[in-house]
Amino acid sequence: MTTNAEVMVGVRSLDDAEEAHRHLEAEAAGPDQQTQYTRGALTGYLWALGRGAPAPITGQATDGPPNLQALTAEVAAATVQMADSTQRTVPRDYIHGVRDALAWVCGQSETRPRP
Repeated sequence: MTTNAEVMVGVRSLDDAEEAHRHLEAEAAGPDQQTQYTRGALTGYLWALGRGAPAPITGQATDGPPNLQALTAEVAAATVQMADSTQRTVPRDYIHGVRDALAWVCGQSETRPRP
């Protein structure tokens, strides 16, 4: 039987990814404390966990949790949109939050998003 510690979300365990989401959600609880950055990061985590569709930046449809390739592509798309304001369809801080959450999930960063 597979445990949550063995199921991977990107390069992180399901337990670690769920804990990161719960921790950020608790720190940013309440509408006055949520920023576009934390909303983006929370959305990125939910999508990585397979609880949100479509992808937060590209809008790609996914059936369940995205694989590492899809997660990495979403990080790249967020990076491009942050660099080129003509491609942005949502606030830069929101995109930054999505990118930071997914970069952590993919192992491109060891820093989890914070409010």
